[in-house]
Amino acid sequence: MSSKKMEDSLVGLQNNMQNYALMLTANKDSARDLCQETILKALGNFDKYYDNVNFKGWVFTIMHNIFVNNYRQALRQKTILDHTDNLLLLNLPQNSAFNNSESDYAYSEIIEAIHSLDEQYKTPFSMHFSGYRYLEIAEMMELPVGTVKSRIFFARKRLQEILIDYK
Repeated sequence: MSSKKMEDSLVGLQNNMQNYALMLTANKDSARDLCQETILKALGNFDKYYDNVNFKGWVFTIMHNIFVNNYRQALRQKTILDHTDNLLLLNLPQNSAFNNSESDYAYSEIIEAIHSLDEQYKTPFSMHFSGYRYLEIAEMMELPVGTVKSRIFFARKRLQEILIDYK
């Protein structure tokens, strides 16, 4: 596909892209930004597109990936890590519902429950809760991804047992 043909195809997809972006973001301004970012990324990766690939699907995959990456980045920016002896234990963001006086007791119980977990479960659970992906956790802890997933699963199960009153 030539560069001119790709540009024309992107122009033809603009309404569809805008609708999909609006569905993802639920905000007109964010949707416009997402569309612009998608178009720039598609044009920048022109050399990676093959003619036998569904162009619309390729563009929408780019858009979806940008949206997910932006969401994860925003989530990480809101996360504050606790640098006490128990590294990587999440402190909730400032706008959290746990920041009111009525829930101080519940918050302290939840933190206590997390602290009560064995270190092998606490660290991957805290990292996952902080927004890290399984693969990132596995690389940082030098463990197989399956081990990380199972440890997070068992940590959740144990916390559900400990915090049964909060269901």
